[in-house]
Amino acid sequence: MSFYRTSVCGGASTGEHLPEVEMLRTNRVEWVTVAVKVVCLAVVVPMWGGEARGQSVANDPYHAVHGWERMPNGWKIGVVSGVFPDPDGQHIWMLSRCGANHCALSDQDPILKFDLDGNVVKSFGAGMFSFPHGFFLDHEGFLWVTEGAPAGDAREVEGLRRGLGHQVFKLDQEGGVVMTLGEAGVSGYGPNRFNGPSGVVVAPNGEIWISDGHRGGNNRIVKFSKDGEFLLEVGGGVASLSGDPGKFNDPHDITMDARGRVIVADRGNNRVQIFDQQGNRLAVWTQFGRPSVVFVDDKDVIYVGDGMSDARWNPGWERGIRIGDAETGWVTAFIPDSENPTGTGVEFLGVDLQGNIYAGEVGRQRLVKYVRFRP
Repeated sequence: MSFYRTSVCGGASTGEHLPEVEMLRTNRVEWVTVAVKVVCLAVVVPMWGGEARGQSVANDPYHAVHGWERMPNGWKIGVVSGVFPDPDGQHIWMLSRCGANHCALSDQDPILKFDLDGNVVKSFGAGMFSFPHGFFLDHEGFLWVTEGAPAGDAREVEGLRRGLGHQVFKLDQEGGVVMTLGEAGVSGYGPNRFNGPSGVVVAPNGEIWISDGHRGGNNRIVKFSKDGEFLLEVGGGVASLSGDPGKFNDPHDITMDARGRVIVADRGNNRVQIFDQQGNRLAVWTQFGRPSVVFVDDKDVIYVGDGMSDARWNPGWERGIRIGDAETGWVTAFIPDSENPTGTGVEFLGVDLQGNIYAGEVGRQRLVKYVRFRP
């Protein structure tokens, strides 16, 4: 089943004057000014065949909170490129880029475990990565990290000098390496070669899906057995960048829903593609803007971050976080980017067990926590 959009009033919201609601300011947490936007409600109607299309809805039930994290040792958090809640409900795991947008020259730990008050209770991983990109916490408690700098990228060059890059790591919660996929510092195309792998997700049976890769990479998704044996790929090949069905242009992130469907942020094509476990394409959704990150929580709610839509990349669409039903793609809420960023906005996010969102912004190199204040 696919979906199409009908609009109640037509057109995307633009820069018209909007009423504002002033939030409170405390000693540590800043409740930022939120623009209350009146936009057209995009109605996503189920249909057989075609694509799912849609624009933003006006509902935004979140406060934006800055400065939640309390970093030790004088560290800054920088770009956060992955967030997952610990199953205990009391902690959050994050992957950061060492206070900047890369880790190649840093002795700061990129893997951080926070309590719900923003205190770091554990950290590790210094010197392991150049450009940590994809992040996942699997059902057995193992952490997965990808090295996302594609061949020729400046951050790849820094990594190569240190023998780093183009790998996917499986780690225990003390930082021990349990498995690696790919060859350190070697880009390529093949069963065990990557070019800037950008995302990773692990199925309940242990099978591993990787989006490979970051902009300029192999433009494919790859499936491995739980033991690291290559099973299949979708997309890729010579001159692989493509907008055709089942092909990719910068598959920037990958996740899975409660039905085991594989969900891919096909960013360069301004769409989300959905596949079954055999790699067959099931649906394409275009109602989530230009997706950089896809996250499905324990309630099967999908969160899609769009930090790049603008007149060049995706005209007529607003940057922000779109939230909806992971089964149908029905968009129920939209958190607009509260500022006009220099560079890209949200490219990474995760959601805790209370429904709060932690978003990593690349252009501003910061973390924003969005606290849900109403259903």
